[in-house]
Amino acid sequence: MVLKRNDKPRARASAVAAVAGGLLLAGSLAPASAEPPTAPPPVELRAVSYNIAAGRDADGEFNLDSTIAILDELDADVIALQEVDVHWGARSLDLDLAAELADALDMNVGFAPIYSFAPGEEGGPRAEFGVAVLSEYPIIEFTNHDLTRLSTQSDTPEPAPAPGFAEAVVQAEGARVHVYSTHLDYRGDPTVREMQVADTLDILADDGPGATQILMGDFNARPEAPELAPLWTVVTDAWDEAGDGSGFSFPADAPDRRIDYVTVSDGVTVLDAVVPDTALAAQASDHRPVVIDLAVPRGVQE
Repeated sequence: MVLKRNDKPRARASAVAAVAGGLLLAGSLAPASAEPPTAPPPVELRAVSYNIAAGRDADGEFNLDSTIAILDELDADVIALQEVDVHWGARSLDLDLAAELADALDMNVGFAPIYSFAPGEEGGPRAEFGVAVLSEYPIIEFTNHDLTRLSTQSDTPEPAPAPGFAEAVVQAEGARVHVYSTHLDYRGDPTVREMQVADTLDILADDGPGATQILMGDFNARPEAPELAPLWTVVTDAWDEAGDGSGFSFPADAPDRRIDYVTVSDGVTVLDAVVPDTALAAQASDHRPVVIDLAVPRGVQE
């Protein structure tokens, strides 16, 4: 279901000339000076990227209460989740984690499966695993894009297009924002990540010039990795703009690398950037969340 925004009439300016005494001599009146219109104030958004490890904590135990607790504590407006189980199996109690988190946090949700298998029994739910976007604001469009992937469900995988790259178009007050959640290949060989970055750039370009974009996810590569270099020509790494400290997010109990990101398009202002350093952040998953405060421009790209 796609919600439609209410179009508001635009104020129109008209010039009115008053003539006194019935005569107006040429050049006797100078045109009134008009002040340039003031741009509307931006919308402030808190964006979070979080690999939730299918609801398992840093010890590998299923503990969805901890996932809910830290996300509730962060008070985000938009959240990109990775490693989300939906009726995947015993490791996550066969729960729909996307729906469970949305209900607990009272947020809207879009889920993009990477894998989707037929039910184990007739009439049962499909077993799915992928990424998701949670939003305090209405999600007016949602797309599950393909990226080049090496399947983890095959003994002889070959690079091929596969789903699992989520795009949620969010109407945040007067701002229309394209929010992406992605999870790039984890292998040491960067070849597939190179392909995925190229795919990502093509998808971002499809939004057209001037689109407000927030691309988040677990990139499985450090900022200086050569395969990420093309990405930095199109989006800005928010941590570079406002981060204080290392920004390390993995592993959660003793982070020593930065592989989780919030990135933004031109026109988005980064106000603050934090990786929480709390006992809950160190325990709720094997990653820590990345928390970025943003100011996004109002206006709707048509």
